[in-house]
Amino acid sequence: MKKARTLLTIGIWVAILPYLGFPSSWKNILFVLTGLGLFYFAYVLYKQAKEIKNDNKKSFDSFSENREFREKSEKISI
Repeated sequence: MKKARTLLTIGIWVAILPYLGFPSSWKNILFVLTGLGLFYFAYVLYKQAKEIKNDNKKSFDSFSENREFREKSEKISI
């Protein structure tokens, strides 16, 4: 939820920034800083999503429906 709130806040900031009455040079600097902040936030989200994806691969068992059959056949072959 914190991530969604951060994105909402950045979106509102970008939407109202042109109307706040800053000089043009300040607006450009603020837009650049906002863009860099958004870039950093997106990078952090990307890294977290990549870690979650890698964690899920380690615990994935594609043949779970055949587990009983596999265990029975291993006991018989021993």
